[in-house]
Amino acid sequence: MKKIPFHKIQGNGNDFILIDNRRNILKGRNLSALAKQVCHRNRSVGADGLIVIVPAVNRKEADFRWRFYNSDGSEAEMCGNGARCAAQFAVIKKIAPRTMAFETRAGVIHAEVKKNTVKVELTGARDRRMNIPIALNFGTRIGHFINTGVPHVVYLSNKLENEEVQSIGSTTRYHAIFRPAGTNVNFMKVDGPHRLRIRTYERGVEGETLACGTGAVAAALIAASLAMVTSPVTIETRGGDRLTVTFSRDGDEFTGLHLEGEAVVVCEGMLNI
Repeated sequence: MKKIPFHKIQGNGNDFILIDNRRNILKGRNLSALAKQVCHRNRSVGADGLIVIVPAVNRKEADFRWRFYNSDGSEAEMCGNGARCAAQFAVIKKIAPRTMAFETRAGVIHAEVKKNTVKVELTGARDRRMNIPIALNFGTRIGHFINTGVPHVVYLSNKLENEEVQSIGSTTRYHAIFRPAGTNVNFMKVDGPHRLRIRTYERGVEGETLACGTGAVAAALIAASLAMVTSPVTIETRGGDRLTVTFSRDGDEFTGLHLEGEAVVVCEGMLNI
């Protein structure tokens, strides 16, 4: 039985297992299968995802590269809260300075580890589609789509606490409109020009999570597109924590997308694999 050192870090309730694999301690292992194993909440440490740190491809541009896996073993392009936790881990392990850059499948992410929070700059937003009629089991609901590193649908909600997140989220996530990749699904209630609340069904976790960083950014940008908020936007997640999203807008284009919030070490130790 091999022992693998790890950290578990949570960002606003989104929790991740992080492993430094720059020296190839996971050589020969199927990382997808490993993610499903270690993220199981009854049979292992448990987490929303696994983050494996490896050397950067372009070391002049980035301090390291990550491989990000959801708890179901699928590899994702990007995860906002995961990025913040990866940056915190990189500082703890002296992999990178407090101001850093790292490679993801969505592009190079820039991050800054502050005293109490971690701030990341996302690579951008694309493929925005507004006012999409989505046929659900009980009828049609209007959703809005945007890709903030990974795909997101945002529904406006006047009854956030009573939303059927699991059933509506699952139906939307696998809807024919969003095949083959599927989508994450957010339910958003705007509380003011700089405040909103969300609940998120995450693709790859296949259920509601306490927070979703790229979902928070997606919700803020959709709310801005609907002229309901302006930057900065404070977002309260399902776990009761808050994320801050800032952005600039030039017509229909959003730039300078930043996500900031806590990233806290839960524990560290050895995984028996």
